[in-house]
Amino acid sequence: MSQTAPLETPAARGSLHRATAGRDVDIVVPVYNEEAALEGSIRRLHRFLSESFPFAWRIVIADNASTDATRDVARRLARELRGVEAMRLERKGRGRALRAAWSASDARVVAYMDVDLSTDLRALLPLVAPLLSGHSDVAIGSRLAHGARVVRGPKREVISRGYNGLLHATLHARFSDAQCGFKAVRRDALDGLLAAVRDDAWFFDTELLIVAQRRGLRIHEVPVDWVDDADSRVDIVRTALEDLKGIARLLATGPIARFMGIGVLSTIAYALLFLALRGPLGAAGANAVALALTAFGNTAANRRLTFGVRGRAGLVRQHLAGFVVFVLTLGLTSGALAVLHGLVARPSRALELAVLIAASTAATVTRYVALRSWVFARARCTPPAAPLDAPVLRRAGH
Repeated sequence: MSQTAPLETPAARGSLHRATAGRDVDIVVPVYNEEAALEGSIRRLHRFLSESFPFAWRIVIADNASTDATRDVARRLARELRGVEAMRLERKGRGRALRAAWSASDARVVAYMDVDLSTDLRALLPLVAPLLSGHSDVAIGSRLAHGARVVRGPKREVISRGYNGLLHATLHARFSDAQCGFKAVRRDALDGLLAAVRDDAWFFDTELLIVAQRRGLRIHEVPVDWVDDADSRVDIVRTALEDLKGIARLLATGPIARFMGIGVLSTIAYALLFLALRGPLGAAGANAVALALTAFGNTAANRRLTFGVRGRAGLVRQHLAGFVVFVLTLGLTSGALAVLHGLVARPSRALELAVLIAASTAATVTRYVALRSWVFARARCTPPAAPLDAPVLRRAGH
């Protein structure tokens, strides 16, 4: 912890212990070349926390490879203000800075906000309270939720709404605003979460939320009052391109992609079994046995890999529900086979197999909807344990 210096108001002196006790919240402020804005913003945030915030806190300035005097300003603030620390990374990237600072934290909740403090600080308590109470796992400020008040130009408004609409359409995001620089996560919910997030730049926020949603974590939204920073230096075009790349990557690794991969392997296994059993069991018997075996494997694989369900909880119910889906698929394929034999007296095995695979493929969409909305609807994903990143960071005065 940095050295003590006189605080600015009697109210701040009266709440000094909150910055030094076992911490409830670490608030990270990632910065890059912010020598002009940093001191005013940190002093304003420090004053607000000292006077108005009821939980034990710390401010962490995470300087990610600034080339101006940001590093010196951060260290001076850490010396002068109790409850402020400075960290230095030698590589750029807001996501990298957050990953490093959050990984090193031992607070109950880790949060971050942009250095421009565009979000009204009065939203901080509603942001972290549901996490400290255990009600939610992740909390985000939203400029698009009902009750938010936003001041910004039409260009940024259109871009923001378009981007979040794209997330809803492609990744089925269930949160309204991925980009607001005002977020918090319960520290114990970070286990395995950060390790699954690959991006270290601006897409970090979006990927963190999508991964959290896929793992069944509870995401709480807080409508915020937000005023656009006219001095923002974000390269909109470059950031948009990187975001599109990130969305494409998440689509390729998402549940639909995994379901399709499992489906391809199941189809290959089904075809081999059908051809092997066609002679002794006949077409109908071979279809039923091959479909039963691959359906069981398909349900087990999707349970673990597509929907992230672990353990024995609900196992029997889920396989019974999967059996019902199998019966429906069997009915569809058997019907297609009967139609084929009605049209062609002695179809070749290759033709039989082609018709059965076509019928099975037609049932794939139904299978996915049934697995997602019924079989595994009540199962919550359990994030696998994984070590957190632990980079070596230099703190102010060290």
